[in-house]
Amino acid sequence: METILSINNLNKIFGKKIHAVNNVSFEIKKGNVYGILGPNGSGKSTTLGIVLNVVNKTSGDFSWFNGSLETHDALKKVGAIIERPNFYPYMTAQENLELVCKIKNIPFTKVTEKLELVGLLDRKDSKFKTFSLGMKQRLAIASALLNDPEILILDEPTNGLDPQGIRQIRDLIRLIASQGTTILLASHLLDEVEKVCSHVVVLRFGKMLYEGPVDAMASNEGFFELQAKDSNALITILMNHNSVEKCVEEEGKVLVFLKNKLEADELNQFLFENQIVLSQLIKKKHSLEEQFLQLTK
Repeated sequence: METILSINNLNKIFGKKIHAVNNVSFEIKKGNVYGILGPNGSGKSTTLGIVLNVVNKTSGDFSWFNGSLETHDALKKVGAIIERPNFYPYMTAQENLELVCKIKNIPFTKVTEKLELVGLLDRKDSKFKTFSLGMKQRLAIASALLNDPEILILDEPTNGLDPQGIRQIRDLIRLIASQGTTILLASHLLDEVEKVCSHVVVLRFGKMLYEGPVDAMASNEGFFELQAKDSNALITILMNHNSVEKCVEEEGKVLVFLKNKLEADELNQFLFENQIVLSQLIKKKHSLEEQFLQLTK
């Protein structure tokens, strides 16, 4: 799979004390949605600023498209929104995007195409000043997509939006990704990353704590939620299984935590052979939130 962006041992130090980005390394592969997740001040925006050439690195390296292009040329294949949308308030949506096309030497035909993509074609003749915050953000995304970039970079794309606006932006990100555009977004919202990203990089105080698929961040073993007529007998039998680490009784249910991988059908068969009939069996995974809190505590 083609590597869009490679970051190696990246560092950024402000002044003498603030190590904003601390030896960060990861790769962005084509066709995925990546999230840089971390609390405010964790180095997310600084990392994006460095790879977009608006912040100077202290040390380390990054390269675009397997190093085949210099950064200046590579950024022509990148769409990015790292600040609040900035358009002319008395110009219409279409006029604002046509101005971007003029500056970047892009055919005007792209304007209608991108307005339709972000759901603003019916408001193409409305002035920017009449737009809600969510509409302004969608127009900014349309602007960033005018050059059909290989990768779209978004810094806190749902920040300040109401629930409807948040949902619209998330749906739009999924739509853009489904059409083959690689996406890299920075967020402090666990829910956002869990719902739209395939891969995640977790940062805290500039240091990388995790990098990999979102699904793999949560415990693979997970736990079971079981219910039977006799909870004590159930727990006694369960503790004889090699894959069971501990059992916790909670509101009439038995939570079974694992030390080794165990499938639901295997557990059900084991209990049935030991004269335990279950009235409930649910396999759950530890949430991304639980895993994130454990990483950053």
